[in-house]
Amino acid sequence: MLQTDQRRNQRFELRLPIELVRSGSSPLGKTSETRNVSSGGVLFSTESQLAVGDPLEYFLTLPTGRDPRGTRLHCVGTIIRTEPRGGRSAQPQERPFNVAATLERYEFVRDRG
Repeated sequence: MLQTDQRRNQRFELRLPIELVRSGSSPLGKTSETRNVSSGGVLFSTESQLAVGDPLEYFLTLPTGRDPRGTRLHCVGTIIRTEPRGGRSAQPQERPFNVAATLERYEFVRDRG
């Protein structure tokens, strides 16, 4: 049987810097890279296995022409899926977990300094 994609929001294959700030009550301070982004969420790879249902705070850095550092978004969401990356295509330097999280609200971060 042919399975169709039933996602509500279009996903964009974007490799953006993502900084994980907090999951649940634990500070994370981890940086990673997105695998894809939509208006409703993000998929990223990480070294940490995070718990489904935990709240998550993260920063996304969007490239801009004006500022070489990019524009940062402070995002809040919930972890909805976590899975080990596997198979022969996984490279040793790759992060071992894929994590999907919602994007429930965000705010632009003003100048970093």
